Amino acid sequence: MSNVLRLALVDPNDSTRETVKAMLLGLETVWLEADCSRYEFFPDIVDQTSPDVGVVNLDSDQNKAIDLISRLSRSSPDTVILAASESNDGQLILTAIRSGAREFLTLPLSEEELASALQRVSQQKFGSAERGGRGSEIIAVAGATGGVGTTSVAVNLGCVLAEDPKNSVALVDLDLALGDADVFLDAIPDYTLADVVQNISRLDIQLLKKSLTKHSSGLYLLPRPVELRDTEVIDPESLRKVMGLMKASFSHLIVDLSKTYSPIDMVAIESASRVILVTQLDLPCLRNVVRLMMSFDETEGLQDKVEIVVNRAGLDSGQISLKKAKETLGREIFALLPNDYRTMIEVRNNGVPLVTQAPKAAITQAYREMAHKIVEPPQSTEAVDGDEAAGANESGWKRFWPVKSAKA
Repeated sequence: MSNVLRLALVDPNDSTRETVKAMLLGLETVWLEADCSRYEFFPDIVDQTSPDVGVVNLDSDQNKAIDLISRLSRSSPDTVILAASESNDGQLILTAIRSGAREFLTLPLSEEELASALQRVSQQKFGSAERGGRGSEIIAVAGATGGVGTTSVAVNLGCVLAEDPKNSVALVDLDLALGDADVFLDAIPDYTLADVVQNISRLDIQLLKKSLTKHSSGLYLLPRPVELRDTEVIDPESLRKVMGLMKASFSHLIVDLSKTYSPIDMVAIESASRVILVTQLDLPCLRNVVRLMMSFDETEGLQDKVEIVVNRAGLDSGQISLKKAKETLGREIFALLPNDYRTMIEVRNNGVPLVTQAPKAAITQAYREMAHKIVEPPQSTEAVDGDEAAGANESGWKRFWPVKSAKA
C-alpha cells in the first residue's frame, strides 16, 4: 500500500505555479488539495483543508512568504511546510528552515527531486510501510461470471473493514447499468458517480465526502448513475481522477466491477493494489477464471494482484472439489465464503449487511477472516515449488483450455 499525501500550494506566479501543479498531478502518491495565488489567503485554505503538506514559493515576496511559513508552523503544526525558490542563497535557505520549513526546494524542480522530497516527508509523517504507516488500498472486486455474488462480497467486505475505527472505507459501484450496491445497504443516495465525475474539477476531500452516502456501519457509498444516459459522462480519464481523490481520502477503496470487463472496469483493475476474483466451484466459473487469468497475463504484474475467493462453498450440488480446483488453477484460494442461502436472502431483502443482520454467523466470520488477511497479510505463505506450480498450472489450464498442436 502507498501513502497518499494531500498537498496545498501557494505561488503568486502563474507560470511556476502551473508548472509545479502539472508535476504534482503526475505523481500517484500525491493529491493536490488546493492551490492559491495569494499569500494572505493561504492560512485559511490550510485551516479548511488540513493538508499533509504545504508548498510555499518564496520568490514573489520573500518577506511575506517567510512570515507565512512562520505563521503556519505555529497555527498548523500537522502540515509539513516545504519552501521553494529559484534562489539558492544560503541565508534565505537558513531563514526558511528556521521559520519552520521542513525542506527547501530549488526551482526549477525536477520530478525526481520533488518525488524524493515528498517520499521523505511521507516516511517522516506516516512511517514506513514496515512500521504500518497510513496506507491507501484499492480493492477491485470482479466476478468469474454473472450471479456469483460480487456485489455481496464488495458490500459485506466493506462493512467488515469499516467496523475497525482505524479504517476509513468507501465503495464505488462500477456496474453502471445494473449495479445494486445501494439496495444491499437500503440507501437512497443524493448523489451518484455521474454527479462526482461532472464536478471533479471543483471537488476537494470535504465536498467529496458530502457527496457520498454514509451507511450506519461506517461504509461510504458512491453508487452508479440513476439514469442510463448518465453513464455516458463516465470515461476512463474521469474515473482515474475520482479514484485518485478517493484514494487520498480513504484507507480502503472497494470497487464493485461490472461483468463486462469494459475499459472503465480495466481502469479500476489496473489501478487496484488487489483484485478479488469471485468464483464458485463449478466448471463454467473455473473455466472463466482460467480465461481471465490468461488475459491478465498480458498486463505486467496484474496476475500477481489477483486473489481467488470462492463464494457459496459447500453447496450440495456436485461442486468440483477444492483440491481439484486449486490443481486446475495452479494457485491458492485466498478465502472461502460458506454457502448460507437463507441468511444471504434475508440480508439482501432487508438491505442490511451481514455485520448487522447476522454478526455471529459463520459466513460473517469468514468475511472477518478475509478482511484480516487484507489488513494484516501473513508474514510468510506456503508456496508450491516454482517448477511444480508451473507444471500444475500448465496441465490444469490445458485441461480447461486446450491448445491446438502445431502442424508438423
